[in-house]
Amino acid sequence: MDALFEQLARAWSRRSEGAAARIFSVPGDVKHLDTRQLADLEKSLGEWVAKAGRQDVAASRRRIFLLYLLIRHAGARLGEACACHPVQDYRAEARTLALGQGATRREVPVAAALGEALLDAVQAGVLGGTESAPLNVDQGHLRRKLYERADECGLPRELVNPSIIRRSRGIELLRQNVPLPVVQRMLGQSTPNLAGEYLDFSDADMASTLRRVVDRESRRTSARNSFFGQITRITRGDIQSGIRIASVGGHEIMSIITNASLDRLGFREGGFVMAEVKAPWVIVASAEPGKSSADNQLAGVVSRVEPGALTTEVVVVLGDGLEVCAIISEESRRRLALSEGDRARVEFNAFSVILDAE
Repeated sequence: MDALFEQLARAWSRRSEGAAARIFSVPGDVKHLDTRQLADLEKSLGEWVAKAGRQDVAASRRRIFLLYLLIRHAGARLGEACACHPVQDYRAEARTLALGQGATRREVPVAAALGEALLDAVQAGVLGGTESAPLNVDQGHLRRKLYERADECGLPRELVNPSIIRRSRGIELLRQNVPLPVVQRMLGQSTPNLAGEYLDFSDADMASTLRRVVDRESRRTSARNSFFGQITRITRGDIQSGIRIASVGGHEIMSIITNASLDRLGFREGGFVMAEVKAPWVIVASAEPGKSSADNQLAGVVSRVEPGALTTEVVVVLGDGLEVCAIISEESRRRLALSEGDRARVEFNAFSVILDAE
């Protein structure tokens, strides 16, 4: 992978100023998965674990899922993931994971959700392997299961292997403007001279830089009324442009912005953005399909209703677990007879969707 990062270093160092400076272009011959594809694979693995029948099968599947999470989110090599000890290597207070041995030993900041998944596995008693490496599995078996999930997601098998998943994490970070030397140190790679000529980062610099990115990624998947996804189509008009986004949760979101904003923010098809809609702009409707002029219509289940004298806050949970909050009049809430557990639709217009460059 060192040769690959030499190639990426040249691409990283050639970035220009202005809007394009935020865009890291991956060389065409570098095989990788984008954020949306990685999310599809993670979702498929999670559903595969949930479908397990016998307890021993569920435990085996859960270990494979944890190994995927370590490779995909922490950038661990397959061997490093298999050697990881959830109790000894994860520091809950710092939310860091120790990976590697010798010269490649490093502390990697990770999301709280990943740490909780590791500790939950310990509590549930699903670990196997050996006492020193309880996550260890047959690597050939893991690869076969990843290939099966690739088939289910419609992804080429050649792109769904531990090495490319790990590489994809590095590229994902570079696209978020994480400096190349920081990405390399996170992955336990040597730093090419080309990158080292520009910046030198201490361990503290690396940790703080990655922590900011990891925390921002966590907020993307948990923040209400926010949809992180990939731009699938841009339709440019005389004054405004329509932007279609496929969220990592599987929703299609439509936004309309001015052409000036499109050019200033540097949006392009294939790029990633955060789409947000404010609660007062969200309409709640009954679950039955009906005619509506709203560009965005998403089905879910009402999880909470907070009534007030004039207005009521309604939270609807979508199929991927994302929460959409709406503020409607209490009169409307009574007319719809909304209560917790009811199926409902949330609707909002494309002009209400705010886009944030990622």
